[in-house]
Amino acid sequence: MPSPTVQSPVTQSPDIVCIGEPLFELNQAKGSEAFLPGHGGDTSNCAIAAARQGASVGYVTAVGADNFGQSFLDLWKKEGVDFSAVKIDPAAPTGIYFVTHGPEGHVFSYRRAGSAASRMTPEELSLGYIRDAKVIHTSGISQAISSQAADLVFKALKTAREAGVLVSYDTNLRLRLWPIERARAVIHAAAALADILKTSSDDAFELTGEKDADKIADFYLGLGPKIVIVTLGADGALVATKEKRMVIPAIPVKPVDATGAGDTFDGAFLTEYLRSRDAFAAARYANAAAGLATEGYGAVAPMPTRSDVEAALLNRK
Repeated sequence: MPSPTVQSPVTQSPDIVCIGEPLFELNQAKGSEAFLPGHGGDTSNCAIAAARQGASVGYVTAVGADNFGQSFLDLWKKEGVDFSAVKIDPAAPTGIYFVTHGPEGHVFSYRRAGSAASRMTPEELSLGYIRDAKVIHTSGISQAISSQAADLVFKALKTAREAGVLVSYDTNLRLRLWPIERARAVIHAAAALADILKTSSDDAFELTGEKDADKIADFYLGLGPKIVIVTLGADGALVATKEKRMVIPAIPVKPVDATGAGDTFDGAFLTEYLRSRDAFAAARYANAAAGLATEGYGAVAPMPTRSDVEAALLNRK
């Protein structure tokens, strides 16, 4: 069992710092009764996806002093994700979720109430870890798990903004976690603090009432972000700034499980954007990474490496 303390003293910040909740995954393969163990949680997935693209990445969260929590510490160590800012809570569990697959796609069932991550408070946030990063990334899910988690995220966003650190936010709407009225208010308040905002056409319809991708982009650019990305499933992604917009097509893939694809997009996009400062080139790269992530089961296992993505961009046109 891990010690009920922060894993180690918080050290120099990585370039990308993700904030949220990891979830141990049990994923049922199509046609099978067995559930395969794995790891999930949107911002943890993003961190791992970025690390596989060669980025310097760290994670801010809490896990339980249980075997699931230890498995995450082992995973982050293996993947090269800094976990010096991860708290270990001896009084709360690590969250878990189940993935099943039906005619309409994957279905999630959660067991995360009272999880260690949901108990984190703004006072526990390492402000130096945020201020020294190049970009922080978080999501609507990170704020939906509890009111104090929402407050912690807002503190991180404001700290980053004051320090000139880029802010990336994914709407990642989960209406099982909170009512749409609160989700809309919190997500849009967070979006107003973001430099990079990613949403999906499905999320955006619930949040804004708009179906047209251009109108969705206009709405979110109006809140303040400099870059808005609207993912469109098999049709790719619309990338919009105030000066330019473009639909970046998806690469051809043979999808079996979309779990974690959007998170892979986030990690790949942030890695490439920090390298090139070109949102459109970064989205092209991220689209390819997300597509490859759908060709296997689970959130983490099928995430591609940089060499995988570069090969796909050359060969899958």
